[in-house]
Amino acid sequence: MKGYIHSLEYYLPEFEEYNSREDKTTEKIGIYSRHIAKLNESASDLAIAAATKLFEKEEIDYKSVDFLIYCTQSPDYILPTSACIIQSKLGLSTTCGALDVNLGCSGYVYGLSLAKGLIESGSAQNVLLLTGDTYSKYINKKDRSVKVIFGDAGSATLISAIESNRDLIGPFTFGTDGAGAKNLIIPAGGVKEPISEASFLEAADRFGNVRSRMNLYMNGPEIFNFTLKEIPSAVQTQMEKSCRAMEDYDFLIFHQANKYMLEHLQKKLKIEGSKFPIDMQNYGNTVSSTIPIVLKNLLDNKQINEGNLLMLVGFGVGYSWATCNVVWQN
Repeated sequence: MKGYIHSLEYYLPEFEEYNSREDKTTEKIGIYSRHIAKLNESASDLAIAAATKLFEKEEIDYKSVDFLIYCTQSPDYILPTSACIIQSKLGLSTTCGALDVNLGCSGYVYGLSLAKGLIESGSAQNVLLLTGDTYSKYINKKDRSVKVIFGDAGSATLISAIESNRDLIGPFTFGTDGAGAKNLIIPAGGVKEPISEASFLEAADRFGNVRSRMNLYMNGPEIFNFTLKEIPSAVQTQMEKSCRAMEDYDFLIFHQANKYMLEHLQKKLKIEGSKFPIDMQNYGNTVSSTIPIVLKNLLDNKQINEGNLLMLVGFGVGYSWATCNVVWQN
């Protein structure tokens, strides 16, 4: 048995926040609006909404899911595992396995690798891969270095078993460089830096962006340099592993970090524009949900057909990156 992507959906919070079209930064990053979760709306709520949408549209039996993987960096609690809470709220079987994956922008590809392993080892027949992040809750409203980039979203992907003579998901290429952890981080709140009064003290950087130790910090130039250094070689490695060339792929779907970064990657890898979707204008960087959002929109527009070969490329916080092939199966 082989694992394949059976179906997927995504969900966006109702409230939409707009970036100024008069700001040069808006044009550079290519993000004009972002969806922001309500104060009492958690990342798991977004993932649950995406799953509910998927199950109702595809008329899937909730009890058919025998493993749940939830990728988030916005958990409901330190403990218990958010996936356990989601299992109960969705009404999945109590014989269903459930776990959280604490990864960001590479998390969707990592989740597909776990789902493939569960199915092809015979441990599961249907794996529900959920993503959900609410970075907006970590962002200081006076920090434009991140406020204009990140949006909130959730996604749901059902990976199922099918008889096939070839791999429909994979192979995979992974990468990690924890030396870059400090460049995209929320410094306070964990056991390394427990919350104190000092955690909430705000300070402005040399660009006028204000944040506290409880807020998201991103070193944009370092993230950019890491991406241009590691991701082209990861894509080349993926093609070598697959015995494929660039022209063999119908689409290369990259994590939607921002337009400026993606255009540099496209140019460096010499990818045709028709094969390289940039689709974040009205969503922003939704972390683990960017790849499934692009994938779903391509499917809805009937741009992906049976047998198409895709490469998925995730990269970001950690540093962490991952690539994989997907052969589309209707």
